[in-house]
Amino acid sequence: MILPGATVRVKNPKDIYYRYEGLVQRVSDGKVAVLFEGGNWDKLVTFRLSELEPVETTAGRKKTK
Repeated sequence: MILPGATVRVKNPKDIYYRYEGLVQRVSDGKVAVLFEGGNWDKLVTFRLSELEPVETTAGRKKTK
């Protein structure tokens, strides 16, 4: 389920933002506003819900020797 605060990835290969990951800002009428942040730029882009997939953001463990 995609809700505000979730991390999502663009899965539409025809989109300029294909495979970019961003943070969901709002969901309304089947459209999702996603915030992309990178280096010296921020961009808020609207997508159809079907163009996005949730990203699993579990923290990985460091292996000890």
